[in-house]
Amino acid sequence: MRRIHVIGIGAGDPEQLTLQAVRALRSTDVFFVLGKGEVKSDLTRLRQDMLGAHLPEGTYRVVEARDPERDRSAGGAAYAPAVEDWRSARAGIYERLIADELGEDETGAFLVWGDPALYDSTLGILEEVLDQGAVRFEYDVVPGISSVSALAARHRTGLTRVARPVQITTGRRLAEGFPEGVDDVVVMLDAQLAFRRYADQDIHIYWGAYLGTPDEILASGPIAEAAPRIERLRAEARERKGWIMDTYLLRRNPKDR
Repeated sequence: MRRIHVIGIGAGDPEQLTLQAVRALRSTDVFFVLGKGEVKSDLTRLRQDMLGAHLPEGTYRVVEARDPERDRSAGGAAYAPAVEDWRSARAGIYERLIADELGEDETGAFLVWGDPALYDSTLGILEEVLDQGAVRFEYDVVPGISSVSALAARHRTGLTRVARPVQITTGRRLAEGFPEGVDDVVVMLDAQLAFRRYADQDIHIYWGAYLGTPDEILASGPIAEAAPRIERLRAEARERKGWIMDTYLLRRNPKDR
């Protein structure tokens, strides 16, 4: 029976690998890496650096494939179908990699940024592959340090306040309105800078990009003051690197509801 590890590798800092993750790395024969083209080639290099730091050379193989493109222009009712199409395309690639590159008695691994349980598709795609029935395998999951945890640590703040909940959502949802009954909101996947619509409220923002990497950028402050600075930093970073991964925490004064 083939075996697969789904390993959370943290937000980018090689030192964020847990002992459990390192143990899983050392039991892996083949690492599957889906690249996103030359613009994001440094993400592939970060993975390779992690492997090189913890594994003897020649004890494993790396098999790369190109990640399918997703229709990022799809919005509204077309958004969910576009994501499903992309996931199905990825499932086809996963199935081929496991069937063609992994021996029946070998262990493969997918290295997942952050934590596999938080806004990542790997687990759902592996279940889709198993449902297809063309290839059989068992898999386990190693949790990782998410960008959310890294963000809070770098800003030296907690995600929750006494007797209050925190909600994790996306920029697309935040643009529809601030969550009801919640004053602490972590926002991921926000390409449109939805936080700008709340600049007239008593909200503090804690923002970070490329967390855990040498390119890390941090900013924080009252949203009215910090929003223009974050927008400028984000635009400059995206222009320089060609891509950006960021997340932020919004902390609202309950009296400002």
